[in-house]
Amino acid sequence: MKIKIFEFNPLGVNTYVLYDETGECIVVDASCFFPDENELLLNFILDNNLTVKYLVNTHLHFDHIFGVNFMASQFGLKLQAHRDDIFLLEKMSEQLQLFGFNTNVDYTPEIGRYLSEDDVISFGEQQLKVLHVPGHSPGSIVFYNEKEQFAVVGDVLFNGSIGRTDLLGGNFEQLIEGIRTKLFTLPDKTEIYPGHGQKTTIGREKRDNPFVGTLNFKL
Repeated sequence: MKIKIFEFNPLGVNTYVLYDETGECIVVDASCFFPDENELLLNFILDNNLTVKYLVNTHLHFDHIFGVNFMASQFGLKLQAHRDDIFLLEKMSEQLQLFGFNTNVDYTPEIGRYLSEDDVISFGEQQLKVLHVPGHSPGSIVFYNEKEQFAVVGDVLFNGSIGRTDLLGGNFEQLIEGIRTKLFTLPDKTEIYPGHGQKTTIGREKRDNPFVGTLNFKL
């Protein structure tokens, strides 16, 4: 498995292209916003002769979906995400206004499939298991590769932090519980690829994270 990371848009969202030697790939959180960001993502896929099998999102906050419609139009795909975040699409203007973005542009993607706990996303020779970890948003999900021991977690867990819970549908207690019961039960060496910032590991966050590390609770 190869993982290409792009940091896009003014909020610094990580977009991931996951692919292997078969040439099949998935794009996670297509968040490209500026025209040059759209071209950067598209050209990487074309230059590497990749076939985009799926567009998937960890959650549907506006900054994580800026580039979904662009990518969907390029490859004839529809987005896959969790049903519990659909209300965020209905409140897109409110999300954009809160952060000072143009509310006249329609970023709302078309959903082709709803992802749920324990669903498996297959592409190339890879499989990703879906873990539903609400709290940052009601429909936040994690994509876990057990074989290669990594997880793309969106804004659930960060290097030294956790996702904010003061936005629409956020729930602090629910997020903490989900991290403890669904992420911290993964092997310590599992690499964590977050929605913002640098990657980390489960072991490091279990030990040092100031919100959910061992100084604050016992497994």
